[in-house]
Amino acid sequence: MARINVALDAGLVVEAMVLAGVGTPQDAVELVLRDYVERGHRTEARTARRDEALREADARPRDVEG
Repeated sequence: MARINVALDAGLVVEAMVLAGVGTPQDAVELVLRDYVERGHRTEARTARRDEALREADARPRDVEG
């Protein structure tokens, strides 16, 4: 996988290291980014299930009141 270099605020990186419980800035940033991406995928999956349920409800025939 390709690697890039990014300049970040040292205080932000130290805080990420403490929260992630890791000893290197590289590991902390990688864990934070992986978590962010995974959360996005989980959100997409939940949203897709909800949207599918709404489409199914709209597709059902409606009772005629009368």
